[in-house]
Amino acid sequence: MHEEKGIVMGALTMIYDHEVKGLEESLTDAEHLYSDIITSSMHIHLDERNCLEIIAVKGKVESIRDLAQDLMRKRGVKQIRLAIVTL
Repeated sequence: MHEEKGIVMGALTMIYDHEVKGLEESLTDAEHLYSDIITSSMHIHLDERNCLEIIAVKGKVESIRDLAQDLMRKRGVKQIRLAIVTL
């Protein structure tokens, strides 16, 4: 990802503990902040505590990297993976 430049598209997958107080609201706020690069998202309940969020992104690689880092810093986010392709 550090070598990519320009406009890219891909999917950011995130696993988080939805029982962490305030996390879901914080994630929603972050997704609204980056609405210019988020094209879609899907929410899946894995079990009684864990959720999988798949976020489709398209835009400048720097903005996508910023989104991933912002989400990863949030308490309760367990894992983030990013798969991108260059347009």
